[in-house]
Amino acid sequence: MRSVSGIILALIAATPVAAQTTATAPPTASGPAQPSPEFRQRLEEIVPLLNGGGEYSATFAPAFVAAVPKAAFDGFNTQFATTGGKALRIKSVMPVTPWSANIVIAYERGDATAQIIVDPQGTHQVTGLRITGMSAREASLSEIDAQLAKLPGRTGFALARLDTTGPRLLTARGSDATFAIGSEFKLVILAELIRQIESGARHWTDTISLDGRPLPGGAYTAAALGTAISLYDVAEKMISVSDNSATDILLRTLGRDKVEAMLKVVGIRDPKGMQPFLGPLEVFKLKGSPLGARWGALDIKARRALLDGEIAAMPNDAIDKKLFVDGKPVLIETLEWYASPADMIRVMDWLRRHTETGPAARARALLAKNPGAGADASARWAYLGYKGGSEPGVIAMTFLGQAKDGNWYAMSASWNDPTAAVDDLRFSSLMSRAVELAAPQ
Repeated sequence: MRSVSGIILALIAATPVAAQTTATAPPTASGPAQPSPEFRQRLEEIVPLLNGGGEYSATFAPAFVAAVPKAAFDGFNTQFATTGGKALRIKSVMPVTPWSANIVIAYERGDATAQIIVDPQGTHQVTGLRITGMSAREASLSEIDAQLAKLPGRTGFALARLDTTGPRLLTARGSDATFAIGSEFKLVILAELIRQIESGARHWTDTISLDGRPLPGGAYTAAALGTAISLYDVAEKMISVSDNSATDILLRTLGRDKVEAMLKVVGIRDPKGMQPFLGPLEVFKLKGSPLGARWGALDIKARRALLDGEIAAMPNDAIDKKLFVDGKPVLIETLEWYASPADMIRVMDWLRRHTETGPAARARALLAKNPGAGADASARWAYLGYKGGSEPGVIAMTFLGQAKDGNWYAMSASWNDPTAAVDDLRFSSLMSRAVELAAPQ
């Protein structure tokens, strides 16, 4: 399973060009930065390259080209062109130093935000280019929802104001329908951690000692036996970059039974959609073996027995190495974590109410570290928290925002298609625009 940890950030992190930054920007000079003439020249070369022209090896430094071959760059451009159309121009430049800037690239059907770094030495080639988001151009939330409704498969969308009496839906279509939600399930684990911290049973500085049990891919997969990590660090990785190894560690530490008990507490109306509460490695084992085909027909008791028996005993190397490689959905209607957009809004509301004061308040920083939207969208809010998730055939995105007038809102959308991979970038660009439009003016 993949996870959407930003409007485009995590989705495109799998595409080398978006993740690649082969040099560090020089320190910011005192006073407003002004782009150097050489920087401006390189900037003019970017749009032609995004449209398949230009001289790739002349614009980009050798280290960048080695890390991001032109074929990979072209593949990225094809993905963006499918959603945004042709790149038209550099719409705006916000210099950080004379040799680096945050930029907005206008496409035919949207605006992409990016960061660019140029080498101040030698021939002044581009050493870093990171596309961090794309926002669609729809003019209203109703237009956004109309576009979501046209996507193949099923979609649901909801926006609510979070009042003292609970969420009050402002916009809703399919808001109570159940969807596979990918890594959004990690918000429930965070909620149980918050509950334990509120009660004084645990503290952010408490440490977990790795016990050597197998983990899914992530920051801690290859960590040495006995490595000590703080609860805060594990939770931060689980939420901000949706680290699967951190998720399994935290789920084991808090207890599956306690996390399951939180489902109704945080507002999941039909907890059966997440019972037993699966960890990422268990899902990989199930989907990557013949055992997954049995899951949907089993009752909860039999599912627990399967997890404690055959799944627990299965080594990681027994997981099909080709799982998800072809981009096709795998059992998303029977083997996933399930919730509705309205459920996820209630989850965010619970998190908001239980992080207002006290030690649990640090959790808001976790949710906001990767706000899930570009700088322009985020700037419209006093606070913006986010969690999303995706795998082939699944994408879901949920936001928690405090408007500049002090009022709170939550917005959630899901898209499932059991027959084909969903267009992550198209969905993300629509939701990025929705974040902008939902902000009270």
